[in-house]
Amino acid sequence: MTNPLDFTGKSVLIVGGSSGIGNGMAQSFRARGAEVHVWGTRPSADDYAKDEGCDLTGLHYTSVDVSDPAAVDAAPDMDRLDVLVLCQGAVRYNRAEFEREAWHQVLDVNLNSVMDCARKFHDALREAEGSLIVVSSTAAFHATVGNPAYGASKAGAVALVRTLASAWARDGIRVNGIAPGYVRTKMTAVTFDDEKRTEQVVRSIPLRRTGEPSELAGAVLFLASPLSSYILGQTIIVDGGLTLT
Repeated sequence: MTNPLDFTGKSVLIVGGSSGIGNGMAQSFRARGAEVHVWGTRPSADDYAKDEGCDLTGLHYTSVDVSDPAAVDAAPDMDRLDVLVLCQGAVRYNRAEFEREAWHQVLDVNLNSVMDCARKFHDALREAEGSLIVVSSTAAFHATVGNPAYGASKAGAVALVRTLASAWARDGIRVNGIAPGYVRTKMTAVTFDDEKRTEQVVRSIPLRRTGEPSELAGAVLFLASPLSSYILGQTIIVDGGLTLT
């Protein structure tokens, strides 16, 4: 019997796959036989070598600043792409997102670049009858008092999943997403470097623990596989029950 989670011979691109959640996804696909490409912001793969949670072993790395539409357009094309995971993300703290500059910085990465990347690889996904998966956040479903741009951009990404799913289904492209809860990454260090805030976060999660990148990778593997062949336009919440409370 064929293993539905065997991606041997499949091509995968993970935008934001150089570190954190995206890197865990990239290595999970590679472990299952896929040829995996990742985009990151640093000049070369070697620039991630000393960072915790950055394993670029066996991955094809390209430096692309997705906040710049011209850089996305100029990045290497692919004739055929089986799986595209859009895991890029930005946030600005200390209420900076209430100001115009930070608002645009966050929207450019978290929403505008999602559409730019999806548009760029539409034809390659159509050729493979592939899967597009957008990584948003549970912030799409609740108030983010200090981060209006982050919350708005993630809610926009969830809406974009529904729209692209409907628009591109006839092209053979399945579009879905996941919305992670709390996971320890560089971007969430401002929370987890504070012991009291960490305790508050854990108490708010019914499973009483934060998520692991491997658990988010599991949801993405499922959505990219034949196991989810009749799922379309959905954003699966992967948060240990955080949004239940």
